[in-house]
Amino acid sequence: MALSLNKLTARGVTSISTPGRHGDGGSLYLVVDKSGAKRWVFLYRRLERLREMGLGGVNSVTLARARELAAAARADLKAGIDPIEAKRSADITIVPTFGDEADAYIEAMKPQFRNAKHVAQWQMTLREYAGPLRAKPVDQIGTADILAVLKPIWLTKSETASRVRGRIERVLDAARAKGHRSGENPALWRGHLDKLLPKRRKLTRGHHAAMPYADVPAFVGDLRDRPALSARALEFTILTAARSGETYHATWKEFDLKAGVWTVPKERMKAQREHRVPLARRAIEILEEVAAFGIAPDALVFPGQKMGRPLSGLAMEMTLRRMQVDVTVHGFRSSFRDWCGEATEFPREVAEAALAHVVGDETERAYRRGDALEKRRRLMVAWADFCEPHGRAAAEAIADTQASGPNIFL
Repeated sequence: MALSLNKLTARGVTSISTPGRHGDGGSLYLVVDKSGAKRWVFLYRRLERLREMGLGGVNSVTLARARELAAAARADLKAGIDPIEAKRSADITIVPTFGDEADAYIEAMKPQFRNAKHVAQWQMTLREYAGPLRAKPVDQIGTADILAVLKPIWLTKSETASRVRGRIERVLDAARAKGHRSGENPALWRGHLDKLLPKRRKLTRGHHAAMPYADVPAFVGDLRDRPALSARALEFTILTAARSGETYHATWKEFDLKAGVWTVPKERMKAQREHRVPLARRAIEILEEVAAFGIAPDALVFPGQKMGRPLSGLAMEMTLRRMQVDVTVHGFRSSFRDWCGEATEFPREVAEAALAHVVGDETERAYRRGDALEKRRRLMVAWADFCEPHGRAAAEAIADTQASGPNIFL
């Protein structure tokens, strides 16, 4: 019986997106992974065992070339030769180690990472936590190897362990797409590792230890008694309700002190959207104080000891520890949000916008074109007034700012 061949077309290979196997005939299949990645495989039985031979990804192997490779594999089978063994003996290309494949994957995917920090996180986790895998050929990594990496941190560093597993899975998927591996991915979670590892302890919403907002003014007073740059950075972060990374990497070109606005570029925002932050008078005073370190457009506002580097990522947390305060920097965003909801009449949407949270569905956001800058300005001024150690009462501050309007710098 003649083989039914050449069922696919080059155009069809480009348009097919449904995950699964799509047969071309003659045991040649186009495999579409859930991630959307596409690769060629040759499936055959040898000694009553189904085997899968990777022929490469569609980006590097055309349909015509995949058919040639499949024809060669069928010829091997007809001659009583195992195609995979024949490929291994004839292939002069050395199978890369996991370390080489991981580095190559990160380099290839750099354009899709959010920023340099994201790249560094990938590099660190695949170097430190996945260290035992790096010297091993990528086609020899099995489930036992993955478990040896994950078990020591699975319950003690749950979030990190989950990220490590996911990153290993993606590197091994890339290796399979290149034809360096075959078979199931040993780092796959659903239907595989979820049967071998306990459910990890997920972080719950609001896990960052936060200070009751009523205690913030006294804390700010103690903070101002500290001359360290990290103390100024922390107070600035509190007053702007910013994330610590936004403060650490702020440069002077992002600030318009005359307009009282800090514009954080989308590349540095979690939601990948530009965020304008209205600055209260005290926030500007802090900027004027640290301007002594230099205000070149690309200069860091809160520089570290090494030239061109920001303060250490733990600088503000260490200030909290030295002050013996059991909260986190990120927790002050919760303090701010609690204050907005419990002690003010500002709308929820304005408070969420101040935190750079995405509110509403896509349609609702399309109609809400502005970013409520002036409404948020009144909110941030009220927050700064509330945070004053010997300032006015919160109610008075809110009433004053709502009555006076946005012209707070005149």
